[in-house]
Amino acid sequence: MAELLADYPVQIEIPVAWGDMDAMGHVNNTVYFRYFETARIRCFEELAEGAGDSEGVGPIVHSASCRFRIPLTYPDTVTVGARIGDIQADRYVMQHRAVSHRHGAVAAEGETLVVAFDYAAGAKALIPSGLRDRLAQFRGQPD
Repeated sequence: MAELLADYPVQIEIPVAWGDMDAMGHVNNTVYFRYFETARIRCFEELAEGAGDSEGVGPIVHSASCRFRIPLTYPDTVTVGARIGDIQADRYVMQHRAVSHRHGAVAAEGETLVVAFDYAAGAKALIPSGLRDRLAQFRGQPD
């Protein structure tokens, strides 16, 4: 299983809860976005360490997608990995992968487009240089 997440510098284990399942008997599609969010927040926390002054600029989610590979069911645990993909002047892609412990396989993969946002001005902004340097450290290799 480790090889499935070897290129994901941020990883978090999440137990599949009984309440995550829907009437079809598997984890509801919306729950995967919560799993990705949990990994994304952990990644944001790690990115902030050593990034310096954010200049009042923070992340805002532009869009998110998910490709479902195998259904998850209770009981199980997933390890969700996060890494940085494409980096542009004002945005970057965070890539996610959820791996089922029970199946030893990728359950889902997704991407979140994150835009640098100046919350005081209410507008997108350029990624501060310190954060840009940190993003490069969390960048994965294309599959």
